[in-house]
Amino acid sequence: MTLAAALLGTAAAAWATLPPPSPEAQAKAAEAKAKAAHAGKVAAFQTCQAQDRVVAEFQAGLRAAGKPVPTPVPTPACVDPGPFVYTPPAAPAPKQ
Repeated sequence: MTLAAALLGTAAAAWATLPPPSPEAQAKAAEAKAKAAHAGKVAAFQTCQAQDRVVAEFQAGLRAAGKPVPTPVPTPACVDPGPFVYTPPAAPAPKQ
């Protein structure tokens, strides 16, 4: 137990002494965050398209069987996010 407490104290001290990230590292992190957000939008778009295909097949099966097709629930259209484009934020004005 004492060893765990000592390791925890050492880790906390080491974490507290890390230097702030460089502007390049901050820019790279911001770009990675933007890429991840875009990937989420692409995944949502692909899921929407897959759901539309499943509904179309289901309705076609009902029509082929001569059964009534229920009225679909209105949902928003699938929105293609387009290709990933990253524009870095403008650099802050120099302090005077």
